[in-house]
Amino acid sequence: MSKYDVVIIGGGPAGLFAALELAEKNSLKVLLLEKGRDIDERTNIVSGLGGAGAFSDGKLTLSSKAGGHLAEYLGEAAAEELIRYVDKLWLDFGAPDEIYGMGEGVANIERRASLAGLRLVPLPVRHLGTERCPAVLRAIRDHLTNRVEIRTNTAARRIIVDDGRLTGVELDDGEMIEAKYVIAAPGREGADWLMQQSRALGLSLATNPVDVGVRVELPNAVLDNLTSVLYEAKLEFLSRAFDDRIRTFCMCPQGTVVRETTGGDDPVITVNGQSYASHDSPNTNFALLVSTQFTEPFKEPIAYGKYIARLANILSGGVLVQRLGDLKKGRRSTPDRIARGLVRPTLAEATPGDLSFVLPYRHLTGLIEMLDAMDKLSPGVASDHTLLYGVEVKFYSSRPKLTAGFETEVPGLFAIGDGAGLSRGLIQASACGVVAAREIMGKNTA
Repeated sequence: MSKYDVVIIGGGPAGLFAALELAEKNSLKVLLLEKGRDIDERTNIVSGLGGAGAFSDGKLTLSSKAGGHLAEYLGEAAAEELIRYVDKLWLDFGAPDEIYGMGEGVANIERRASLAGLRLVPLPVRHLGTERCPAVLRAIRDHLTNRVEIRTNTAARRIIVDDGRLTGVELDDGEMIEAKYVIAAPGREGADWLMQQSRALGLSLATNPVDVGVRVELPNAVLDNLTSVLYEAKLEFLSRAFDDRIRTFCMCPQGTVVRETTGGDDPVITVNGQSYASHDSPNTNFALLVSTQFTEPFKEPIAYGKYIARLANILSGGVLVQRLGDLKKGRRSTPDRIARGLVRPTLAEATPGDLSFVLPYRHLTGLIEMLDAMDKLSPGVASDHTLLYGVEVKFYSSRPKLTAGFETEVPGLFAIGDGAGLSRGLIQASACGVVAAREIMGKNTA
């Protein structure tokens, strides 16, 4: 039986930054497990070394006010200090110096947004670009190579706890690995697995909101007044009909819409966006998500999100696309209607159809309301030609009960990152890894 001081499950930013912190500041024997391929061999957008972030738009949101729950555990001042620390590490490994969202035009955009019934959350953002993000993560991997053992194509089957005491991890091939500490950082792809493990171990779970919506695509010129200043405009809206919170997410100026397969062992096809640093498309895309906090006895946010995604998969064979004008007129989009539109879809394989057969009326009502509000801020957003792709779903695991150091109710077992429902982006996921690593080093020297 192999024996390690720390086993990290998951090779996304949360797991990699935990490994970085452990490797630089301690002599612990560390094993990092990643069920997907090495970053140089990856074909899956959401699985593999580097995590979903490796093929994302590569935005580093430098604030505790968006992208996760870090401030709830550490306090705002400590969270902001940690984000600065993590940001410097990203810079050291190749992230660009330029920061958006801090120029003189931000206050004016915030004022105009409020007049349209929207709330702008101004945030400093670094943009790596979809092609540059893997290079930065590859540099982190190379730095860790002789400091931490990394096993790719190696999945953890279960976390082993004997009579309340953590003993290690069992791999899919049956190998047993003994460990004093385990950091579970499985990413969104492994959120369902972590929830199953948490239930098997009897951990207390808090249900996170379910975020379901569409990806919007329109000409660059429509949102250039926002993206040239902010790069990513984080806008929030409360629907008049149902008082639901709706928000923009992952804005990709001059980007492309992409299909992704997500959901672990029970996969579904969803939609996402990318934006490259070195080349442009004529369109900008962004997610528009409705956040719904269900009440007891609901405990299955991932199952609900998959159910919605599967409806789109059944109707289209993958991803649906519909013109906003067709949706408002109560008719499906056809290939001819898409072709006659002014926006050329960057995801050419999307199937023209009708999103009203997929998304609940409550969701569609809120999405249309917000697009109309955004049209007041940036005329053209609610054009008949604007494209809506469905569906976009953010799978947030039910959050285990955690200490301020992200330790679960099982001593020595930590849960971090997007898969634990703690973060929703690269920076806060990375920061989670640092927090867990420091907690372990503190215990090890006590």
